Amino acid sequence: MLKVALTGGIATGKSYVLEQLRDRGVPAIDADDIVHESFEPGTPVTQAIALEFGPYALLPDGRVNRAALASIVFADAAARLRLEAIVHPVVYNEIRDWFATLDRPFAVASIPLLYETFRDADFDAVVVTACRADQQLERLVARGLSEKDARLRMAAQISTEEKAMRADYVIWTSGTTQETNAQVDDLLVKLSSI
Repeated sequence: MLKVALTGGIATGKSYVLEQLRDRGVPAIDADDIVHESFEPGTPVTQAIALEFGPYALLPDGRVNRAALASIVFADAAARLRLEAIVHPVVYNEIRDWFATLDRPFAVASIPLLYETFRDADFDAVVVTACRADQQLERLVARGLSEKDARLRMAAQISTEEKAMRADYVIWTSGTTQETNAQVDDLLVKLSSI
């Protein structure tokens, strides 16, 4: 089975492309969903985060306080690396186990920080979603982030341009949804022929 990774910078259209792949019957798993589940009360990840960052990293109900944690890790690269050391092994183990359950020609794992974690070699093909940096910033601000916070999050990742250069396939999301959908359909044709 072909193991495909879908990645790209924050607000470049990964979630939309992932949804389109799922709508077309492609088995897919999302690293963000794994992280959300691991941040629930009482999980090993939540316990490790509380030990590493203190009890203020948790909400009163025991879940990880994502906003408080974000304010720490996007302002401090060393703190971000400590968080990633807790979260990333859990994410990659779950993705590996998920692929092992499948018997399909190919499946997709959406992993926003694939290149940043140096795990692209774990996959047979890498697809990057990409758009212009000004669009990326615009989309983040539209989600409610300040321009400063949006720029901090963008700066915490490898640039879209570099990701696009390293990818096997690029889906440009700067245009209309119809243009993006056509690229998704084209991608499926290419993956089916490998």
